Amino acid sequence: MTTDVKFVRLTLRNRVILNQFEQALKRGGSFEVIDSGSPQRPDLWIHELGRNQEEDVKRIQSLLNSDKTGDVFLTSETADPNLLVQAMRAGVKEFFPQPIDPFEVKAALERFKGRSEQAQQNTAPKQGRIISVVGSKGGVGATTIAVNLSVALAGKKSKPSVTLLDMNSFFGEIPLFLEIKPKFHWGEITKHIDRLDPSLLMNVLAKHETGIHVLPSPAYLNGHVAPTPEIMNKLLGMMKTMFDFIIVDGGQSLNSSALKVIELSDQLMLVTISSLPCLSNTNRLTKSLGDYNFIKKDRIKVVLNRYMKKNEISLRDAEEGIDQKIFWVIPNDYPTTMAAINNGKPLAQIAPRSAIAKTFAELAEQLGPEEEAVEKKRWRLFGR
Repeated sequence: MTTDVKFVRLTLRNRVILNQFEQALKRGGSFEVIDSGSPQRPDLWIHELGRNQEEDVKRIQSLLNSDKTGDVFLTSETADPNLLVQAMRAGVKEFFPQPIDPFEVKAALERFKGRSEQAQQNTAPKQGRIISVVGSKGGVGATTIAVNLSVALAGKKSKPSVTLLDMNSFFGEIPLFLEIKPKFHWGEITKHIDRLDPSLLMNVLAKHETGIHVLPSPAYLNGHVAPTPEIMNKLLGMMKTMFDFIIVDGGQSLNSSALKVIELSDQLMLVTISSLPCLSNTNRLTKSLGDYNFIKKDRIKVVLNRYMKKNEISLRDAEEGIDQKIFWVIPNDYPTTMAAINNGKPLAQIAPRSAIAKTFAELAEQLGPEEEAVEKKRWRLFGR
């Protein structure tokens, strides 16, 4: 049997019954009881039916349908046989009449562990790609690019799974860009890092209507434990087995955790604009990150944001200034971009036919399993 810890939630009013299940779980090994306020998704929920058993079963069915819980065991002093049939059809695995039989509980727990082990063997882990989006200086649009690239990736015909991390340590803006109100943030990961598993992670992530999952930064200063390089290594390693793409909004921070994220990234998108200070920063950052072996230089892709054809600095001048080719160009469309931000909508929703939304869709197509050459495509919309 698997030795992985299985998290169990107990909602049992009868103290004698509660004690019997606690003892059975203790004897069974590899079980940990969690309280009702924990963000951890239970692998097993053992519930005692109340007076309104029909409403209980409806709630259980809703939780099972939304994958908010794993297996469900029920117990009750009395139960309507028709209601039990309904519960079993909803997905309830076991029912224990009271008083309970310890041998039946032991056998049920063994069956549960067997199903869990089989499910783990049948689930092939993904080999996700980490793409970090970092601004060469403040205000160049790294969050805009991270958000809209994530949405564009999730919108591909192949329907890849995408998660978006906000590594801006405080007051990250991703929830505003997507008009979501997450229940949890970074603090839940750092607080429970010792028991982080896919179930806990999925319960902490917020899901947007476009299909992307979001891990926001804290909305206020609350004394939470900052994500350390060790935490980032564990978190991103787990995410790579769960998602096809992990997009990280790195902001402008280059602390030890941010550098660890860059080191782990398959690709770093370094965002710049056509200004001398920004291009100079881009050049220094590219050389520094490569020279100090945080990431190979060929994995650093410079993205030129807010491009205008009649800018005083030409594309050729910009490439000479940063001493490398520009990977992708995003046109300047201030009105559409600000309308999207102010409405809490990605560009693909608020202006799907706009040139800037199409640019993100094309960029997403370039980031498939086997990256195609983009030299011929990158200037198609704008000309050289």
